[in-house]
Amino acid sequence: MMNRILIVEDEKKIARFLQLELEHEGYEVESCHDGRSGLERALSGEFSLIVLDIMLPGLNGMEVCRRVRGQLDVPIIMLTAKDDTMDKVMGLDIGADDYMTKPFAIEELFARIRRLFRRSETAQREESNVIKKGMLVLDMDSHQVTCGGEEISLTKREFDFLAYLMTNEGIALTRDQILENVWGYDFYGDTNIVDVYVRYLRSKIDNRFSKEFIHTVRGVGYLFKHEK
Repeated sequence: MMNRILIVEDEKKIARFLQLELEHEGYEVESCHDGRSGLERALSGEFSLIVLDIMLPGLNGMEVCRRVRGQLDVPIIMLTAKDDTMDKVMGLDIGADDYMTKPFAIEELFARIRRLFRRSETAQREESNVIKKGMLVLDMDSHQVTCGGEEISLTKREFDFLAYLMTNEGIALTRDQILENVWGYDFYGDTNIVDVYVRYLRSKIDNRFSKEFIHTVRGVGYLFKHEK
């Protein structure tokens, strides 16, 4: 899967230059030019890394970084036109992974991005039992589920059902498939039990957090897809 990078930079010429150079390196790139739109796109959970300028209209980069870090573990590189030690310390303290002072060589940015992706890949291998879909995180080892950092209490069956849906994101699953994989071959009950548990999960996750994760596919069953 291609790594997606979000650039949040109010100087449109710089943003365009960075986007073209990163696309040439093989990344999929999107740009925003103010803090509020940048925060909204960052929180979508669609991006593998964020390049974030400090001086932004609407909402400054420090605040964007703080809010993103409160919900997501995406790598963040902060950019500034000032070589200010306190800015760097503050940015790193609120959750930035790296910091670059303008002007900089584009090759250095490439190298730092590659380093952060290598680090993320290593962490993902170590967390192979953790499923992350946007704001929703499911830990197979601890049987803990969180959304935006807030813990969700699930029964074992609800947890197993959610894990099955999340590991098959984007696939429309029939009730029979769900029964076979979550309840097991020895379940002889009514397939309506699946609908009952969908209501349980929607009540605890979708409705509670005003998100839509579990979608009904008419004539088929259910599909998990995290909200963009």
